[in-house]
Amino acid sequence: MATLHVDVVSAEESIFAGEAKFVTLPGESGELGILPGHTPLISRIRPGTVKVVLADGSELSIFVAGGILEIQPGTVTVLSDTAIRAEDLDEAKALDARKKAEEALRNAKDKTDIAVVEAELAMLAAQAAAARRFRDIGKRRH
Repeated sequence: MATLHVDVVSAEESIFAGEAKFVTLPGESGELGILPGHTPLISRIRPGTVKVVLADGSELSIFVAGGILEIQPGTVTVLSDTAIRAEDLDEAKALDARKKAEEALRNAKDKTDIAVVEAELAMLAAQAAAARRFRDIGKRRH
């Protein structure tokens, strides 16, 4: 069975390195699906979930706060400032951080500050949504 090597790396650590049959992630223009033999590509990715279907058929979900995707023959590399394994996501913390960011947005004075806070809000909303989806999937399995 054909596989590809997948690396998901954050600024702090390597989150995943291993063989996979399939990868999906939020590309800049929409959802991307990557199978072995995919055409080489470099693209920005949006905040959301990277889903990796491992060689044994099990699945791994990783939240990324945007970043860069590189596809080379037999290799997929995802680079993100922030990447968190789905089981480590905390929806309550993300929602609390979102409230603080919304308050910062109300107090922001210049366009640069507003743009930074809006980007943070988008990432936190995606993180909370990913945590919620992972929690709901876990409930359905039990």
